[in-house]
Amino acid sequence: MEKGPFSVEWLAQSSRSGGPGMPGEVPPQTLPSVPAGSPRDRDAAERRSPGHGAEPGGAAPGRSRTKFSALQLQELERSFREQRYIHAGEKRRLAAVLNLSQSQIKTWFQNRRMKFKRQTQDAR
Repeated sequence: MEKGPFSVEWLAQSSRSGGPGMPGEVPPQTLPSVPAGSPRDRDAAERRSPGHGAEPGGAAPGRSRTKFSALQLQELERSFREQRYIHAGEKRRLAAVLNLSQSQIKTWFQNRRMKFKRQTQDAR
């Protein structure tokens, strides 16, 4: 019996021996070897490993968590009660008044909507 492509036998043989590829497939070119432990090898490993260099809490290494003041939270919550989705003008106004970036305002609203969604689902 002939071993067709993707048969169990064909897959086992091709994975063991690096055997024949797909019919009509051009074999891949071999890459130059990189000595283990070389800077290029370490850089590649760092890019592949998720969370490399991350802080224990999982935050990005260059940015710490924003701790909003009571005044900032009060104003953000007031604005959220009025409208769950913030428009550009209100985002700019809040950023200027609260001394935060527009991106922080946007992220706060996204997180607050998710909290609201969880709270309403838990109440059912």
